[in-house]
Amino acid sequence: MTAPASLLKVEDLEVTYKGRGGRKFQAINGVSLAIRPGETVGLVGESGSGKTTIGRAVLGLAPITGGRIEFDGRDITHVSTRERRGLARDIQVVFQDPYTSLNPSMTVGDILAEPLLIQGWTRRDAYARVRDLLDRVHLPADASSRLPREFSGGQRQRVAIARAVALGPRLIICDEPVSALDLTTQARVLELLIELQESTGAAYLFVSHDLGVVRHISHRVTVLYRGDIVEQGEADQVTARPEHPYTQRLFMSAPVSDVAEQKARRRHRRQLATRGDR
Repeated sequence: MTAPASLLKVEDLEVTYKGRGGRKFQAINGVSLAIRPGETVGLVGESGSGKTTIGRAVLGLAPITGGRIEFDGRDITHVSTRERRGLARDIQVVFQDPYTSLNPSMTVGDILAEPLLIQGWTRRDAYARVRDLLDRVHLPADASSRLPREFSGGQRQRVAIARAVALGPRLIICDEPVSALDLTTQARVLELLIELQESTGAAYLFVSHDLGVVRHISHRVTVLYRGDIVEQGEADQVTARPEHPYTQRLFMSAPVSDVAEQKARRRHRRQLATRGDR
């Protein structure tokens, strides 16, 4: 039996939240996308576009009301809690805020060893793996005995990334993993993610509001607006020569160092806004 061409396949996905008074809000409207093994697909859009919701749906954390999600040819749309725990070996996540995603009362060594011990590793093997993980994310060996608060934001995100790759997952959901970092640290963390992808072969679903960041790391890009896909394609095409007015606005909102060009971009963005997004 041949392996499926797509590692992750999302087909006609709908996600609906229940609000107060029985009102319903449909966050995702029939979205379809696919990720091949070892590929990064960037999911980009402004706040409220639904990009994070798609990642949460893949992780089983959002109320899926329509469509289908397949991982490695298997339907995981509505798997049981037990099956979802089993999927943790293959699907992991890196969240936006590294501090809130790390237990502040645990040492970094214990944080990294925890998922390994849960999966049945011996303590000896788990902590040997921890030493290897710290080296792979370029943190010193003594980081194992320190608490998360003793690290900078960028270092904490490296710890979160190390935890995500600990079990050798095939897919990692990266939910705004660099948006809380300064520009220099962003670049370093992005390079680390690329380096790890090259050595592990993991695929990424990379969620971001920043078209420039998505361009740096992605092979293909999907642009979301109010729960709908408005543009999809190769990263170079979508991020450098966007066709949809909404994507063009995202492109024009990205900061540049040249003052004159920045003013021209702002003017162009205002012109696009007057046309409407759809």
